[in-house]
Amino acid sequence: MCKGLAALPHTCLERAKEIKTRLGTLLQKPDSTIDFIIPYPEKPEKPPKAQKPSPEEALQWRDSLEKLLQNPYGLTSFRSFLRSEFSEENAEFWVACEDYKKTKSPVKMAEKAKKIYEEFIQTEAPKEVNIDHFTKAVTMKNLVEPSPSSFDMAQKRIFALMEKDSLPRFVRSEFYQELIK
Repeated sequence: MCKGLAALPHTCLERAKEIKTRLGTLLQKPDSTIDFIIPYPEKPEKPPKAQKPSPEEALQWRDSLEKLLQNPYGLTSFRSFLRSEFSEENAEFWVACEDYKKTKSPVKMAEKAKKIYEEFIQTEAPKEVNIDHFTKAVTMKNLVEPSPSSFDMAQKRIFALMEKDSLPRFVRSEFYQELIK
């Protein structure tokens, strides 16, 4: 299997990172009972049957990541696909940013900003997203005084990454192909 560190295949390294994250979550002292919930479901989320899109609607997703992410069934399907590729942090970050932008209370906004930063932006974050240093620096500067647009640049970078990289793989996937039949 996986012998020396240099001999580790990419997927073994990703699996090791996932296990490290899970252990870190379990070892942290919980602030409340909600912290006992492990953020990684053992089984992939199944999109709700009642909201399954028509093949015509699903066909629109291959040309519009925005339409895919705005559709609850599409978002769940896309997140399950990304989870199977060990890259769900991008969609999770995008969803967290969308939720953050809807926050009205400055106190709650600051709390959510800190959580998003610690979970996705900071170096060695458990679900660190792949953004360049400039974007990271701008985001950190924006967090001095959190506002609804604090994560806009980072969110746009991740959206572009998903649109260019993940979406084409998703539309070639077997699951998506079943949706458009």
